[in-house]
Amino acid sequence: WDFLIVFFCLPLVIFQELTKKWLLEDFSCKIVPYIEVASLGVTTFTLCALCIDRFRAATNVQMYYEMIENCTSTTAKLAVIWVGALLLALPEVVLRQLAREEPEYSGSPPGERCVVKISTALPDTIYVLALTYDGARLWWYFGCYFCLPTLFTITCSLVTARKIRRAEKACTRGNKRQIQLESQMNCTVVALTILYGFCIIPENICNIVTAYMSTGVSRQTMDLLHLISQFLLFFKSCVTPVLLFCLCKPFSRAFMECCCCCCDECIQKSSTVTSDDNDNEYTTELELSPFSTIRREMSTFASVGTHC
Repeated sequence: WDFLIVFFCLPLVIFQELTKKWLLEDFSCKIVPYIEVASLGVTTFTLCALCIDRFRAATNVQMYYEMIENCTSTTAKLAVIWVGALLLALPEVVLRQLAREEPEYSGSPPGERCVVKISTALPDTIYVLALTYDGARLWWYFGCYFCLPTLFTITCSLVTARKIRRAEKACTRGNKRQIQLESQMNCTVVALTILYGFCIIPENICNIVTAYMSTGVSRQTMDLLHLISQFLLFFKSCVTPVLLFCLCKPFSRAFMECCCCCCDECIQKSSTVTSDDNDNEYTTELELSPFSTIRREMSTFASVGTHC
């Protein structure tokens, strides 16, 4: 979804800022805000799911990593996150309309603005629901897309860190590496939440100013606030994959394996790395990744062979 934001929404917004026209007209006016709000939902629910997953892992490290999660369970979780985010963002489609404004200078073509305006041509039921959503949009946006991920993540991360400290005191030698990786994953989730909260604050400020102080603020200031909030959203979408790649070693290794799977050199390197000394550490780190099923099966055979 971050790549969709960067490669689809960002060029359209830049084109609109430079030319004061929407490239795909009414379609882009409706779809760009929809994708942006849906991305907030995807990030919010993913952070909450990651926090729950980290808490389960910290509660019982050994038992958690002995369980192999099947594809159906993973697909169901992703479906709940993505379908929920897409459905909750649907009202943004009916709220937006393309409005033409008078040119600032004589002789220049009229500009186009994507404004929040509910069409009277909608059916009565949808029109009433759109009015209700528009009235509660400010606090719904603030509560669901800002307060929920930040407060939930902070609370879960503190509880998880406490569980990890207890596990470190009572851990055996074999589980120490796993607990250290679990602490690293917990810090990664906290870093993602801090980045998300920093980038979403201007959007909430812009919404509050629009709702309560729009009469005392100039239009240029409102446009600037809106532009800053939009580009911080793009900044979040650009930085999140890089942050994951840098902080989460299992993710970076799995990503590099996927990118290099067709490269003969990478295949040869991966075959030489699987020595007896490095196999346990390599397998343990990848047990934290979404591709852990294969590695866990490999580690089972490796341990049996070593034992015999």
